[in-house]
Amino acid sequence: MSDLAQTPRPLDGIRVLDLSRVLAGPWCTQQLADMGAEIIKIERPGSGDDTRRWAPPWLDGTDESSYFLSANRGKHSVCVDFSKPEGQDLIRRLAAKADVLVENFKVGGLAAYGLDYAGLHEINPGLVYCSISGFGQTGPYAQRAGYDFLIQAMSGLMSVTGEPDGEPMKAGVAFADVFTGLYSANAILAALHQRRLTGEGTHIDMALFDVQIGVMANQALSYLTTGMNPPRLGNAHPSIVPYQVFPTADEEIVIAVGNDAQFARLCDVLARPGLAGDKRFATNSARVTYRDTLVPILSERLREGTRTEWLSALEAAGVPSGPINTLEQVFDDPQARARQVRINRPHASGREVSLVSNPIRFGGETLNAELGPPTLGEHTGTILSERLGLDEVMLTDLEARGVIGRPD
Repeated sequence: MSDLAQTPRPLDGIRVLDLSRVLAGPWCTQQLADMGAEIIKIERPGSGDDTRRWAPPWLDGTDESSYFLSANRGKHSVCVDFSKPEGQDLIRRLAAKADVLVENFKVGGLAAYGLDYAGLHEINPGLVYCSISGFGQTGPYAQRAGYDFLIQAMSGLMSVTGEPDGEPMKAGVAFADVFTGLYSANAILAALHQRRLTGEGTHIDMALFDVQIGVMANQALSYLTTGMNPPRLGNAHPSIVPYQVFPTADEEIVIAVGNDAQFARLCDVLARPGLAGDKRFATNSARVTYRDTLVPILSERLREGTRTEWLSALEAAGVPSGPINTLEQVFDDPQARARQVRINRPHASGREVSLVSNPIRFGGETLNAELGPPTLGEHTGTILSERLGLDEVMLTDLEARGVIGRPD
């Protein structure tokens, strides 16, 4: 299985002007890059995307952070200071030739430069303009800054994450940002299809707050259905038992029983067949009611064998279970290797950088942009000369006046 390097990609010919930084916007545009779109990433000369400095860890021997590398493959970095009139003109000229623009500035922040949706729609009516913010373009919180940690807290996610007697916990990954990036890419694809029908672009309003509430899924519906706040259950599931972490004689494992037949097989593996016939445990709804009785019984038995012993027996019996892997173990897992979740891409430092593959597959092939993550301003000269016709004299003049930035 290989990347789609030689065949047309789904978004070949689509040009995206990326004014976003940090994670939600870059995650969105990286998805589009993997699908074949050309991404022109606009960065501030001298500093660039905030995440370039969110380190350590760094890529060995460079000043590139692993955080930046995670969300910026497949992009051309162009340094333009659009606080200057000449920089605004460059952005407008690039936007006039773009299909999509993605930005995550403070609500209304780009209007002062004439780079808001209204301003750019006038010069490119077909532009799909996606604004990503913490709380959206409307509402009493619209002007607030929105960081993933705050959103996880305010959206209710932290209220259901963590041990029952512990403090509320955030997820270990910035899921509000990541989910917003994915929803934004979905919305952009829909808007591009709509443009084929109408000839008009549109303004997409994406909010981390809205998205994180949206992906609360069954927990949100639990509240809306009952009017009661779901409790924190640690690693246990609110509606399925047993579905949690269990101890063994050496290392912990996860058992995820999804139906009554799987529970009966679990009881057979544990040599406790009577549990499956006990009216307190025979059905999932009963097991949820009597979880405090059942879980200690299962835990005591599982402590009598090792992780390897139990996982081998559970797998043979068709009981969903697995180890709790470190990332080292993840990337060494035979399934992960078979699915090629780790890829390498070239870097301007002359080395290759390891990245995580896009999980989308088309016709059995992976979708991953061929370009590695760019260094700051790596493509400024190339893009501005090829797209806007600026010659070296013009580029040098703009660079001298701080309007653009190029690599040393």
